[in-house]
Amino acid sequence: MNGPKRLYLPVAASVRTAPGGQPLSVDGHAVEAVRESWLVEDRWWTLRPLRRRYWELVTDRGELVVVFRELAAGGRWFRQRGSL
Repeated sequence: MNGPKRLYLPVAASVRTAPGGQPLSVDGHAVEAVRESWLVEDRWWTLRPLRRRYWELVTDRGELVVVFRELAAGGRWFRQRGSL
């Protein structure tokens, strides 16, 4: 028997940001609105802590997209949900 299917696997994303870190575009599509932003800090007691800044965005195409930046692992950006 197979295990549960993982939904919304992270995909590398190209994100252009304002000086404060707020996304201005995702994969070439302008951000029209920021719906929410939150910080996740987990596994801080391990050798591989998780620290991410998430953004829920609406693009110029009207799509809802969730992106995050890996704060503890080099600052790379990923798209978690939505398709562009």
